Amino acid sequence: MTRKTLPTALLALAVLCGCGGAAETTAPPSPSPAAAAKDKKHQLEAAKADCMKQKGFKYVAWVKPEIPTGEEDRLRDAGDYQAMRKYREKYGFGIFAEYVYPQEMDTPQAQAERGAADPNAKIQEALSDTQLGAYYKAKDACMATAGKQVLGVTLKSNIDYYNQIAMARKRATSSTLDTDPKLMELSTAMATCLKGKGYTVGDTTPTAMAKRGETAFSEQQDKLGREQDDTVPDVPSPGKKGQRQEIHMPRLTAEQAKPYLAKEIKAALDDLECGKDFYPAYTPRKSAIDAQIRAQFAY
Repeated sequence: MTRKTLPTALLALAVLCGCGGAAETTAPPSPSPAAAAKDKKHQLEAAKADCMKQKGFKYVAWVKPEIPTGEEDRLRDAGDYQAMRKYREKYGFGIFAEYVYPQEMDTPQAQAERGAADPNAKIQEALSDTQLGAYYKAKDACMATAGKQVLGVTLKSNIDYYNQIAMARKRATSSTLDTDPKLMELSTAMATCLKGKGYTVGDTTPTAMAKRGETAFSEQQDKLGREQDDTVPDVPSPGKKGQRQEIHMPRLTAEQAKPYLAKEIKAALDDLECGKDFYPAYTPRKSAIDAQIRAQFAY
């Protein structure tokens, strides 16, 4: 919206006679963090596509369609016990559920089936190994260019983009949530409860306790994937500082995954029972931090 101004002579007359008063303008409402992040996503992809075109590569500016957030999702993000229990009774921590309920968990395969997969994957599949190497190099350079242009952040590559997101989230949660005395008290009580149920608990800081179960089953998933792949070691090497640990996804049918999911569901419900006081205090604040990081990095 552009702001129209009065002609100079008319404005001067209004001031002299005192009959015009101050011109009232209504500023447009500021977009929500979610809307701002969505707009930046499109800007980021457009900048990457333009850069890739300049380098001689085809790249489609593509933003993954978002699944509308329902009331149950909002309640879980607020730490609501009943909503969290309903989810965990079926999906556990959301790890092995991907094999049993691929559509509901919106896995890459499910996205492809409903026509929501990244079209750039097919472009890359058509390239030779030499072309693909050059493509990735150009894509990394274009991510750095787009990141600086749209987000104002310095990036080295595509993977660096995701590493920076993870590190920014970790810094924000650690500095605000892991130093909160009340949350520390609640997370310690949760740890004591889980130990009483026979679970192994290491780090008892709030952020560690919140992701303890998910981490445990992600590690089990990675172990299965490594056992199936002869090209990688059975034991992962220590992760580099500032980089996310890669998960080797195993090949499992729904029936093969169901026993793992059953164990995960039990662990997730025990985790929730022990954290029934912790999660309502922790989750809303963690959700707010996640929203800020999403807006900052447009992902």
